[in-house]
Amino acid sequence: MQAIRILAAAALVFVASTAAAQGGGGGGQGGMGQGGAARMNEMLFKGITLTDAQKAKVDSIQAHAREQMMSMDRSDPAVREKMTEMRAKQNKDIREVLTADQQAIFDKNLAEMPQGGGRRPPPPR
Repeated sequence: MQAIRILAAAALVFVASTAAAQGGGGGGQGGMGQGGAARMNEMLFKGITLTDAQKAKVDSIQAHAREQMMSMDRSDPAVREKMTEMRAKQNKDIREVLTADQQAIFDKNLAEMPQGGGRRPPPPR
């Protein structure tokens, strides 16, 4: 269950960073709106103060992931699985940049992030 939550949260971060790279438009295909990537990063790194070196590495990891995502053939039925793998690798790579204390906070933030594209299901009645 934890792995699923981590992958889902990674998906949100990946989508957010991809939306920002594409101009952050809110109405397009899967667009999160302006600032979506920044909000996702705020949630992901809440309580974590990154050094300038860590910020540069995280930016590089996210930029690389965006490039890979943009080069993917979205008509390929296997693309969803590939994206899931990429998101997991992106989170793993980001996590490796962090100190042990930061990793604990990162893992907690990842587990607390909203699932399913930021939309939570309505509460049960």
